[in-house]
Amino acid sequence: MATREKPLKIGLLTSGGDAPGMNAAIRAITLAAAHHKLTCYGFHHGYNGLINQDYGILAPDNVTNIIHQGGTILKSARCPEMMTQTGIKQAVSCLIKENIDALIVIGGDGSFNGMLAIQDHWQGKLIGLPGTIDNDLDGTDFTIGFSTAINTAINAIDKIRDTADAFDRVFVVELMGRHSGHIAFNVGVACAAEQIISFENFDPLAQEAKLAEIIADIEQQKLNKAHSYLIVLAENLWPGGAHSLGEALKQQGNIDVGICVLGHIQRGGSPVAKDRILATKLGVAAIEAIITKKSGIMIGECESKITHTPLTKTIQHQKMVNDDLVSIHEDIFKIGNH
Repeated sequence: MATREKPLKIGLLTSGGDAPGMNAAIRAITLAAAHHKLTCYGFHHGYNGLINQDYGILAPDNVTNIIHQGGTILKSARCPEMMTQTGIKQAVSCLIKENIDALIVIGGDGSFNGMLAIQDHWQGKLIGLPGTIDNDLDGTDFTIGFSTAINTAINAIDKIRDTADAFDRVFVVELMGRHSGHIAFNVGVACAAEQIISFENFDPLAQEAKLAEIIADIEQQKLNKAHSYLIVLAENLWPGGAHSLGEALKQQGNIDVGICVLGHIQRGGSPVAKDRILATKLGVAAIEAIITKKSGIMIGECESKITHTPLTKTIQHQKMVNDDLVSIHEDIFKIGNH
């Protein structure tokens, strides 16, 4: 008499910065696991859930009404312990103790580095899903949360533009992205920003030249009777950030500048349709990858097709902002020609 294979046990956690659509991915993974008669364990607060053995079984009833919710029902957190061999071994010990066959991690490059560390000590399957607003992972056209973050920032900046127009003011708006310009450039173009200062078109060593350029352009815009002037700035780029840039414009150009750092508002909110659909497709594909014995990969989508990319390649940060988008702003909508 043939022995029946025991049902696989799937571990799932969300790690690092939250991104709209993580709950949609959790839902898809849970429902797909149930469809294939797999048991899904949700670990709480990222890798801390592994280290502290803090988890619960995820069933379809747990994910009935979460596809539209921002954040993550599993919670997320940074986990400094995963930077140590002791923490990594504690995480692995939990996976072994609970007989977990495969671990799915929804997160960004830091989360994937955690998986790579676990991979050296554990024989189970490891699958990553790209969950970050920064869109800075290779192997997928878009990451879960990016589209919603773009829409959130656009909505906020459209309101800023209204008040800037009312007072004929200059505004500097700083956007998230860590060391990626995907958010800054996409939002800047969508909001018709007069200036986009991002990693693709600015060298911090040339900040004095850039300041002079901006001041001259603002003066030209005044002659053309423009109503407002919007500068979109990528975070972690201009020395001292948006406030430093605003202060420099005040001191060197006598320009009154409004400052807005959008910050974590970009990470919250109900995910837009694009993120819900992407998260759902990737979540189902993650379970299918486990069933077909894939491991050490991130599930992504390129040109509307599901892709598998080795985790080691996803974190190389080779994916750049679309050249056409940069060219449109830098050449077609050249400074002083709007």
